Amino acid sequence: LQLLSATSAATAGDVATGRGSEKVHVAIYYESLCPYSVRFVANHLFKAYRDGLLDAANLTLVPYGNAVVRNDGTISCQHGPEECLLNTVEACAIDAWPDVKVHLGFIYCVSDLVLKNKHREWESCFQKQGLDPKPVTECYKGERGHNLSLEYGRQTAELVPPHQFVPWVVVDGKPLYNDYGNFKAYICKAYKGYPLLEACRSLGLEAHDDVYGRL
Repeated sequence: LQLLSATSAATAGDVATGRGSEKVHVAIYYESLCPYSVRFVANHLFKAYRDGLLDAANLTLVPYGNAVVRNDGTISCQHGPEECLLNTVEACAIDAWPDVKVHLGFIYCVSDLVLKNKHREWESCFQKQGLDPKPVTECYKGERGHNLSLEYGRQTAELVPPHQFVPWVVVDGKPLYNDYGNFKAYICKAYKGYPLLEACRSLGLEAHDDVYGRL
């Protein structure tokens, strides 16, 4: 896991603990077939990206959630083997395409199919997003994909405080608990750049509003 630790896993750790650049650190711990997770990704997170809000954020997606590692090293997922497959596929997408605009687009596509009960058509997202399937296919079918999932499981298990449900949203090291639906306001509060993002103005927030005190 040395390569993983130097790339995507390091990014996830920095985001969860609020370390790194001046951008707001946002980590989403989720499951690929959890209805709450996919609704958050498809209806809220992707819209925030389209609105430009994520320009102020370092976003990390952690597709693992409530899965557990068995004694034999295999992974058991809350919503069954198909969720384990898609968790690994999405982990591989993040690894193959580190640019958040690319892997978020792919994960949004898969999440949208899940919402439509068409998740078994997930491979169509390669063509829809104009992406070469080879790196992800080789990853999820091989040892690399399993190791990525194990690493994301380790990161999820090390959350302080521990996650209570999914999606579990962390902004600059602070979990939002049940208020994750207001994650955009928390990002706007944490963002110190100027001028204020248009996406924040549309929420009625000013540059130094005490969002944590008001929500």
